[in-house]
Amino acid sequence: MAFVPFQLWGTALYQHRAQSDLRNQLLGELRAPLTASPPGVTGAGSVPPGVAARLGTPTAAPAVGNPVAQLTIPAIGVSQVVVEGVGTAQLREGPGHYPGTPLPGQPGNSSIAGHRTTYGAPFSHLDALRPGDFVYFRTLQGLFRYSVLRSLVVSPSDVAVLDQAPSMSTVTLTTCNPRYSAAQRLVVVAAFSGDSVDGTPVRLPPPPTTGAADLGSASLGGLGGAGGDLLLIVDWFFAALAAVVATRMVWARTPRSRRWLVTIAGTVVTLAALFLCFSAVSQALPASF
Repeated sequence: MAFVPFQLWGTALYQHRAQSDLRNQLLGELRAPLTASPPGVTGAGSVPPGVAARLGTPTAAPAVGNPVAQLTIPAIGVSQVVVEGVGTAQLREGPGHYPGTPLPGQPGNSSIAGHRTTYGAPFSHLDALRPGDFVYFRTLQGLFRYSVLRSLVVSPSDVAVLDQAPSMSTVTLTTCNPRYSAAQRLVVVAAFSGDSVDGTPVRLPPPPTTGAADLGSASLGGLGGAGGDLLLIVDWFFAALAAVVATRMVWARTPRSRRWLVTIAGTVVTLAALFLCFSAVSQALPASF
């Protein structure tokens, strides 16, 4: 029973700390400061100052684990730093950029995966996006705006949604569907609309060839479990059990006036051991659950 709230809220503690580190790293690289929402965003049709009218020049992606961009989706209150990579470790830190796809703000189909339930659940409300909603990316090259075109649900193996569109610049956001399940993938497609007020997609020449996306196990969002360390899980479980037994024994031999101290100390130690046990168990769960 305790593992359920740990998955839903406890894992967010790790993600928030990782996001703070990524944000500080990105802050040191960006010329403009990061904000919770792009300045000037007051409505669906407003154009915030500083939005790029043209796409950036294709550049090499940062190393896996490094920040890529700040992702802001005003309609659903998302403000996250995107990390390079969609492996288990990267998606626990925030939305991950698929290696091999263009970076946000560059020609082609930039693809981003993210958790929907655990580890801060950055894409929890992705299903609430509607055509015309704006998605913003602030990168080293500027602030780029995309307009949502459509949403669809596909199977985990349907990697065709990551294909490059030859005449458009798009961003594809993927997460698990339905919520609390990894049976399907929810996909949201948005088109670059930096120089358009009404969200009309900007038609572009074919993007340069950057190679196929690094799909690993050929599934959307790196959904293979990490293969958690069974020995570590067992060790921390018995450590928590031992803390309970030791607390009960000490409590029985302690004067009544001081038993509350034993109860508090034992509870803290037990919860700490359970937290580490649950963290080890979580390593074996699907990365984008």
